[in-house]
Amino acid sequence: MSHEHHHEVKNYNLAFGIGVSLNIVFVVIEIVYGVAADSLALISDAGHNFSDVLSLLLAWGASVLASKSATFKRTYGFRKVTIFASLISAVLLLFALGSIAIEALQRFQEPASVESLTVIVVALIGFVINAITALLFLKGQEDDLNIRGAFLHMTADAAVSLGVVFVGIVLMFTNWNWLDPLVSLLIVGVILIGTWGLLRDSVAYALDFVPKNIDTHGIEQFFLENERVESIHDLHIWALSTTETALTVHLVVNDERLDNSFLEQLHQQLHDRFKIEHATIQIESSIDESLCKPKRRCEF
Repeated sequence: MSHEHHHEVKNYNLAFGIGVSLNIVFVVIEIVYGVAADSLALISDAGHNFSDVLSLLLAWGASVLASKSATFKRTYGFRKVTIFASLISAVLLLFALGSIAIEALQRFQEPASVESLTVIVVALIGFVINAITALLFLKGQEDDLNIRGAFLHMTADAAVSLGVVFVGIVLMFTNWNWLDPLVSLLIVGVILIGTWGLLRDSVAYALDFVPKNIDTHGIEQFFLENERVESIHDLHIWALSTTETALTVHLVVNDERLDNSFLEQLHQQLHDRFKIEHATIQIESSIDESLCKPKRRCEF
């Protein structure tokens, strides 16, 4: 018997709309300042920030698709798209961090003078815009890998911009040109930790691993502690999307009754205690089951 708790997909359209708009404005600002100041660095950074706009659009599109209803051809709808979006986002972040690290190492070998005031002003604008965008996804990133990808992109850019502001201020009073690449590498190291976690979780979800917030042994024990359950087998748990978890299991019970209230109770407790949104439970009678020992798993 299959039972489904209707999971309300959170709407982040406003957050994505604001984030994309603000970052497009910032890209235009960087291009204008870069051309005016004849700064190749600012023009190049505009290209990097435009890639962040594309990342936001990717996450936004996945979020919208996830809310589409299922059909006979797509019985799960497009929920899985959010997992692929978070995976692509993690890969793009790694490329971005790699490019920053390579540029930083090159600057160690060939220190370049920096137009401090122009850089400080533009970087400060970038920090404000990226920080505001990151805050829009702060709460959602705790439970949604897709949103976490957008959050990490914006956090990384905000951190880089803040580092540039710090370096620009210091360089106004010193000639420590080595400080610029050093701060960049430190920021890359910090952001890399979060990015690696995003990549690891995205790959795990894409391969249908049990989500890390799900206690498989706890769920197994929950079933076996029920007085009507003799044993369980074929327990499978996987991520339908970056926010929803599915479960299927066969329960061997000690009677032949088909009790809908018993099933309803199991589904409700799975939802409330373990955050399982979609559960399919097949009931088998121990009278016809000769292979399973009481209170033990038959097969996993």
